Formats: sequence, C-alpha cells, structure tokens
Amino acid sequence: MRKITTATCLLFLCISQLALAQKEVLSLDHYVANVSKAPSMQGQVAQIYVRERTQASTALRSDNLDGRVVLFIHGAGTPAEVAFDVPAEGFSWMAYLAKAGYDTFSMDTTGYGRSTRPAVMNDICNLPESQQATFIPALLDETCEPSYQFAATTIASDWDDIDAVVDYLRDIRGVEKVHMVAWSLGGPRAAGYAAQHPEKVDRIVLLAPAYGRNRSANPPESIPAPGAAFTKQSRTDFSNNWDRQVGCTNQYEPAVSDAVWQAMLDSDPVGATWGTGVRRAPRTTVWGWNKDVVAKTLTPMLIVSPIHDAQVPPSSVRNLYEDLGAEEKILLDLGCSSHNAMWETNHEILFNSTLQWLEQGTVDGISSGELRKGY
Repeated sequence: MRKITTATCLLFLCISQLALAQKEVLSLDHYVANVSKAPSMQGQVAQIYVRERTQASTALRSDNLDGRVVLFIHGAGTPAEVAFDVPAEGFSWMAYLAKAGYDTFSMDTTGYGRSTRPAVMNDICNLPESQQATFIPALLDETCEPSYQFAATTIASDWDDIDAVVDYLRDIRGVEKVHMVAWSLGGPRAAGYAAQHPEKVDRIVLLAPAYGRNRSANPPESIPAPGAAFTKQSRTDFSNNWDRQVGCTNQYEPAVSDAVWQAMLDSDPVGATWGTGVRRAPRTTVWGWNKDVVAKTLTPMLIVSPIHDAQVPPSSVRNLYEDLGAEEKILLDLGCSSHNAMWETNHEILFNSTLQWLEQGTVDGISSGELRKGY
C-alpha cells in the first residue's frame, strides 16, 4: 500500500486548488477601437466595450476553440453586460455557458453601457419632449430645444461595430466563426449581420427578436433620421414595463429586479445622476432584416418566444420562424416568461436550451421544429 505523507497531501491540495482555480469563471474587460459610422459621431473613434466571461483554463487555451466562442448582442435599451451578465447568483447567461467551457463575450454598440457615447447624449434637451418633462422641476424649469435633432445611431453603424468586434474575437481566439446570442433589437443586429457575413457566424440564438416581416429593405431617404437623439428609462418605467408582462405566479424575484436596475445605473454614471437615476440609450434607425433577407439566411437558428412578451408579439416571432430559410431551425415557445425571460424563473430552461443548441445543434434531440417548455 502506498504511504501517504504530509508532502503528498500538500501536493494533492495544490492540485485540487489549481483545478478549482481553473474552473473559476473570470470577468475580463476589452475595448475595441472602431472609426464610428454613427451619424452623431461620424468619423470619430469609438471604443466598443466587450466583456468576457470564461474559465481560467479556457482563457489559457491557444488552440481548438472552434465552436466555443460566443458573442452576446443587446437590444434597444439595456446594455449587454446587464442583459446577459446580471450580478444575481445563477442569472448570468454568459457565466452559465462559460461554466460549460465556452469563451463568452458581450458587446455594447456605440451609445450603450461602457462603450463610447456620442456627446449629444449628455444634453438632456436631446431627449423626447415628453421625457424631458419628467425632469421638471428637479433638473429643468421647462422643456428645452434640442441641440441635435436626429437619431444618434443606425442599424448600419451597429453592424459596423459588430464587425469590428467579431474580427477582434476571430483574431485573438484564432477561430473562423463565432456563435451569436441576441435579445430583442439584437435580432436585427445579430442576424442582420449574419445575413451579410455568413462566413463569420456559426449558430445563432435569438430571444424575442424584433422582426419586421415587411420592414423596408433600404434606409429612409433622410439619414440621419429626424427626431430625438436618445431615450431614457427610469426605475418606474423599468418596473412598470416588466410588471405588465407578468402572467403567472412567482414569474420573477424582486431581488433580481433590484440587481438588474443597480447594474443598469452602474453602466451609466451620467444617467445615474439625472433625477433619481436613469438608463440612457441612443435612438437607432432600423431597416433591412425583412422577409427577403431572412428567406435567404441559412445560418442555424434557435428562436425563443416568451409567451407573455408584450414588447415583441409572439406572432411576429413565429413569422420569423416561418420565413427563415435555414433547414436547422427551432421555435421554442417558453412558458411563464416575459420579454425579460433571462432574468425570470424559467431562465434555466432558456440557458440549457442555448447550451444544447450551441453544443449539438439540437434541443431535446431535435434540430428542426417547434418545442413548448416551461408551462
């Protein structure tokens, strides 16, 4: 029988500690410089914020990461690090995949979160007049004339930001393609990008994608588009919007809502000082990613439609599924869930289905068809 010595025990302890350290999910920050195509800062250099969540052992790998790199892309208001990496135990979509061995990244397009914000977003007068009014009399005596009277960004400037980040990830991780996970307006952002660059995108997961079957294929005649440069969301706006989408008991936990909102303010130190604190987001002019584009898209796609979503109608999500040209496609009808499904009780169904899709190209053994879960 082998004699166990103190030195041997210490060696075993060190090995055990090393193994635990390698499984720890790290959080790392990256910034990708990109010459902006956003109308509000055309030609200026934007620093695009990218958050990475990965195990230490994955981060140290220099090869064989094909199929293991995932890029998360946010929607119309909430920045990506809040949407996909909320600091509430068990609710980080990014950390969930990182624990399964994926190298996960999220990005904020220009004007969101910790990415460069156009200077016009610092002028409260560039909000819609109705939103300015909520700051009377705390910050304003009366509504004011805007200094910039156009949407701050466009879907094309978003696609350009995404391309810069995708190329950055392909370079630092030595892969040809990345998976994409997107939410809400992230649908046109991610899948619209993939339609233009199928050679750079592997599988896609879309939660409540903002699909417009009959959306114009071309930009409007006037770019930048007239109107407010950006919008805001207060805690009351945030809570009311979520509560109107509650359709079952214990759909979400108040503590998670608190964590999301605090992360929102942390990502916007300027907005956090306006009144009791707001989250700011640029107004984006959107076109393309319509029926014609989607019909030609062959990228495998898992499409998730929350049953109680009051922001993106489940009927429009079904339209996307029906119009999609890819042979490998699944429509997941997710019960007891709202537009904010990743922060709710059934989030583990969403996360596990994502993992299955990225890992195997199937969910519960099927590669094409419809699933109903969480009811």
